[in-house]
Amino acid sequence: MDDLPTPAQLAQNLVDLLDVEEIDTDLYRGIRGNDGFGRVFGGQVIAQALQAAQRSTDAPRAAHSLHAYFMRPGAEDHPILYRVVRDFDGKSFSTRRVIATQRGVPILNLACSLQMPEGGLTHQDAMPDVPPPEGLTNDRDIRLAMIDRIPDRFRANFLRPRMVEIRPVSPRSWLDPVKHAPFQNSWFRVVAPIPDDPALHRAVLAYASDMSLLGTATLPHGVNWLTHKLQSASLDHSVWLHEDFRADDWLLYACDSPWAGHARGFNRGKIFTRDGRLVASVAQEGLIRLRE
Repeated sequence: MDDLPTPAQLAQNLVDLLDVEEIDTDLYRGIRGNDGFGRVFGGQVIAQALQAAQRSTDAPRAAHSLHAYFMRPGAEDHPILYRVVRDFDGKSFSTRRVIATQRGVPILNLACSLQMPEGGLTHQDAMPDVPPPEGLTNDRDIRLAMIDRIPDRFRANFLRPRMVEIRPVSPRSWLDPVKHAPFQNSWFRVVAPIPDDPALHRAVLAYASDMSLLGTATLPHGVNWLTHKLQSASLDHSVWLHEDFRADDWLLYACDSPWAGHARGFNRGKIFTRDGRLVASVAQEGLIRLRE
């Protein structure tokens, strides 16, 4: 265990991962992920596409919403190219489309809207009443406690250090799943401080918003990918960014799933700061298909 990266190294890895390179006007390249599992994490593609959209627009315009459709899984063997289309630049809003491709084939389409700073009427939902993160066990320690029961082919995934730490309020049982109401709460943050750039923090939130959410639709059925032949994948993903925040401070992700059917599950998420500010809302529909 001595060769594990430090939290600072993991945080820098995430910053580097989301630092898309401009290789031509409105054309960006995202570096490969390094999880070593072949398939690119969907949150990475969303976050890199958001960064490409943000890089094509001058501050102080800030992204306030994004809507993405996944078409094909990305492969870790190749970088991802992001082509930005500048659909609109008005006095208050700018609209961008981003097409993510690998080896000439689109894997994701993203639409993003950015807005000039502006005041207005305000209200928000209240944050759930949950324990603070300090008294909760992080996801990695939960996984380590059961590692002897995990099949060998899954152990590398279970043991890998994560760039984003998650502390579930009510940890689910991976090995003995039971039927549960379709909601879950968890705290998350980058494992070490990252630079102050607000665009980076928005991209990190977009990255982390693809964690935990899809599995919410499986909770009422007592199934998961480890114990059942469950095929799951994100189909679309939307994020609305309401307020400023820091992704290296604790954020609460409150998820629920109001519906599932036809091999699809619909999930919603609200993201709060520790002081109760609602800073983002998320919606996602995903494939949840049980195979014989």
